[in-house]
Amino acid sequence: MAAITLVLLAGSLLGRMNIRAWMAFTPLWLLLSYTICAFSLWGGGFLYHWGVIDYSGGYVVHLSSGVAGFTAAYWVGPRLKSDRERFAPNNILLMIAGGGLLWLGWAGFNGGAPYAPNITASVAVLNTNVSAATSLLTWTCLDVIFFGKPSVIGAVQGMMTGLVCVTAGAGLVHTWAAILMGVCAGSVPWVTMMILHKRSALLQKVDDTLAVFHTHAVAGLLGGVLTGLLATPDLMALHSHVPGARGAFYGGGVAQVGKQLGGALFVVAWNVVVTTGIILGVGLVVPLRMPDEQLRIGDDAAHGEEAYALWGDGERFDVTRNEAARIGGWSNGVLEETVDHRLAGMGARGVTIQL
Repeated sequence: MAAITLVLLAGSLLGRMNIRAWMAFTPLWLLLSYTICAFSLWGGGFLYHWGVIDYSGGYVVHLSSGVAGFTAAYWVGPRLKSDRERFAPNNILLMIAGGGLLWLGWAGFNGGAPYAPNITASVAVLNTNVSAATSLLTWTCLDVIFFGKPSVIGAVQGMMTGLVCVTAGAGLVHTWAAILMGVCAGSVPWVTMMILHKRSALLQKVDDTLAVFHTHAVAGLLGGVLTGLLATPDLMALHSHVPGARGAFYGGGVAQVGKQLGGALFVVAWNVVVTTGIILGVGLVVPLRMPDEQLRIGDDAAHGEEAYALWGDGERFDVTRNEAARIGGWSNGVLEETVDHRLAGMGARGVTIQL
């Protein structure tokens, strides 16, 4: 749980954070932020005894990572302007494969939460799949309605929000409720990402690279609130230590929803304050952001290695060469071979390579 929370948080900081600053930030955030939230909700802390429901990490993992990532992105600063304006996916086919593996793994994530092959685990696995599928379809339908075409990236985003939303109550709600959660997960984060984001000065200012705030913080909060409405007394009796705990739709009144909102408020406030303190503290010792000249080069500048050897047969691309080297020209009466011709000769005609 702790490891995946940090991976999600890192999605907000991709493309500019100094690796040394990240290495310093990671253990401090795990110790001072994640551990506190996990203990408060799962380990016998005050939210646990108060009766806040978080079946498998809707608050501890997703709300925490989304809020902390957004906060850290605010302090670290944005990527290069060119990267913000055009940040094409690296490989959509691999994204689909990764999304499928993630969906499969999430069944183990939620189904394994009871640490036993019991009724709760079975319900959790079923609801996880139902919510993810419903959210994927909802997000895709909204893309078609408003943009005129379905998007593979949008479908994966919808799958993700459906998985995140149901996590807080996967083993505690009926399957019809999981469908409702999927519809909400595929629509509410869609609205915050596609509409509210463009109208909010703060959301525009903060460079959340992979939109972790929308897919995890918003969906995680939504799942926690819906669990407070939809948690069934029979399943809650198998999971909760609080006698008679149930959602508002089953006679629990607004009290459980109030607890869910109170728990979310604590998680949000704690992550904002602690993440800010850690980031500013680390920034006093190590630069938080890579210099622009290194960002223009990329992995080779940061790690001394390249993710892909796309230039010739493993040949490194010299970023100091001027534009004339790309477009070719006459030199001493000889027409030099252009880079475009070389790429075409290697079968790369029609392919744009961003270096």
